[in-house]
Amino acid sequence: MFKLKSSFKPTGDQPQAIDKLIAGIKKKEKNQVLLGVTGSGKTFTMANVIQNLQMPTLIISHNKTLAGQLYQEFRDFFPNNAVSYFVSYYDYYQPEAYIPTTDTYIEKEAQINELIDKLRLQSTTNILTRSDVVVVASVSCIYNIGSPVEYGKFILEAEVGQEIDPKNILRRLTELQYERSEFEFKRGTFRVRGEKIDIYPAYEDNGFKLTLVDNVVKQITKFDPLTGKQITNSPINKLIIYPAKHYMTDPNIFKNVEQQIRDDLKKESELLKKQKKLIEAERLIRRVNYDLEMIKEVGYVNGIENYSRYFDGRNIGDPPYSLIDYFQETYKDDWILFIDESHMTVPQLRGMFNGDYSRKKTLIDFGFRLRAAFDNRPLKFEEFYPMASKIVYVSATPDEWEVKRSKVTEQLIRPTGIIDPEVIIRKAEGEVPDLVKEIEIRAKKNEKILVTTLTKKTAEDLTGYLKEKNIRASYLHSDIQTLERSDILDNLRKGEFDVLIGVNLLREGLDLPEVSLVAILDADKEGFLRSRTSLVQTMGRAARNVKSQVILYADTITKSIKEAVAEIDRRRRYQSDYNKKNKVTPKNIYKPIRERIIAKDPASILSDFGRAMEEFDLKKIKTESLTPYDKKKIVKKLEIEMKKQAEDLNFELAIKIRDKVKELKE
Repeated sequence: MFKLKSSFKPTGDQPQAIDKLIAGIKKKEKNQVLLGVTGSGKTFTMANVIQNLQMPTLIISHNKTLAGQLYQEFRDFFPNNAVSYFVSYYDYYQPEAYIPTTDTYIEKEAQINELIDKLRLQSTTNILTRSDVVVVASVSCIYNIGSPVEYGKFILEAEVGQEIDPKNILRRLTELQYERSEFEFKRGTFRVRGEKIDIYPAYEDNGFKLTLVDNVVKQITKFDPLTGKQITNSPINKLIIYPAKHYMTDPNIFKNVEQQIRDDLKKESELLKKQKKLIEAERLIRRVNYDLEMIKEVGYVNGIENYSRYFDGRNIGDPPYSLIDYFQETYKDDWILFIDESHMTVPQLRGMFNGDYSRKKTLIDFGFRLRAAFDNRPLKFEEFYPMASKIVYVSATPDEWEVKRSKVTEQLIRPTGIIDPEVIIRKAEGEVPDLVKEIEIRAKKNEKILVTTLTKKTAEDLTGYLKEKNIRASYLHSDIQTLERSDILDNLRKGEFDVLIGVNLLREGLDLPEVSLVAILDADKEGFLRSRTSLVQTMGRAARNVKSQVILYADTITKSIKEAVAEIDRRRRYQSDYNKKNKVTPKNIYKPIRERIIAKDPASILSDFGRAMEEFDLKKIKTESLTPYDKKKIVKKLEIEMKKQAEDLNFELAIKIRDKVKELKE
């Protein structure tokens, strides 16, 4: 049973939004939109919907980092329920690929982080065994992970009083892809101590001890894998162990499909030979024969998912089994799907199939994979969309696609009472001198300004011009490294400069309470950066300050400007009326500034490694200036920090540290 824990109660227009979404789901409406402005508490609204309906829930985000933040929030909201995090690519992921122009084959590489692996397996295990489930996932949840029916069949059951040969237990654990490890007891392993078998499930934080006497299970206990201390005195009568990997194959099924694979191998290799691709044909024969021998001997091979169509009994082109199938198989239609930031997430879901197909086609054309690899793929959008019967699209700027299909519920009131910024339109002619005047007015009050331009060069040139006018300015665009971007944003908040100029400031996740003006140059140049959605989002960057204003510099009023301004004005009227009616006085948002520590040399990095790694500039570590001894020390510390950052869900930084480790090792 879901039990929401929070010191807050729904306020503003959260109660009406919660009620409308619940009513829509109860009426079995397939599509609903939660249009919530930035800072209105959309996540809290979602949590209240789950609490009231008591329905298992899947939440999909377009970004792993945002998914991580959502997971942490929902884990706090539902501390006693099964909240899981599902991303497929661990610390970092390099898919299998081939580059024909340079004859470069790139093998699949994934550094598994134990925490993420546990949470992935925990997600599917929770779905199969519980009803109080929330899974927060990235868009990779539409990739193939094998059949939920098959996964559910692969279990080890042990019950007190059960007569069972210990050899059968060990054999079954091996079939479930658990490894025997007498010395390193970690997730996904087991060990034998006389008549006792210790098992560390891949999806748990605790180990289980089976005590057998004369082939009879006498006792089942839970213990701390680190200390060995028994965790609870309450007797455990029955234990079910689920597999250590998602994709499982039944040895009996393999006997049936092996011939199908060999027949396809013969057909496809002969086709390559007819095309005069003799090297490719030989490569394919060697690769597939090796994989088949490995599956026959150990039941698993790296890349086994490329044969999933055979094992699943699917026909060519049939959709693969994904996390969505686990929800459908277990809960039928009684679950909710939230698509967070739907204006970004829905297009990503649409585009994933084509990118995967293109990469696989090259591998198949050059003899690295059978054509069956095409069917180890993400779902097509037209396959994904019908699978959920209750979808809520969550966004401050939902796209036309979801709005057309949905009943829209608005959430426009912020707990702080801040209303959307006032929008002023001025002529583009003479925009820079006018902007300078506006900047000078605010700089005297220690307020900050954001300016968006259309090109990187314009951003750099404008920064130089403002500096000539003795205005403290800096620019921000995609050429600047992630760690430097964070430095620049913090420096703006600290008052080291007054104006930040960028091309697309939407992607930075800006949360800057000090900003009182957002200026959009060339606002009438229709396109991606000046669309209705982009304009509304850019204007929203000023919605953290009571005095906020937006100035659009445009010679013509485009359709996008007209619609964006009309939307902001509508929201302002609604928010102002609410504040007057409820006697709410808007208050600025206050957010502490985190101090940054930039290491200046390898020695300081080594001495300061106990502090937050995201504060260090990895580019300062110069490979050519290090001794072999220093390299080893830094590599060791970086690898520890990489795992820590991945554990904290800071995947982008973990990838950068991984790359630096590779550079040092080379």
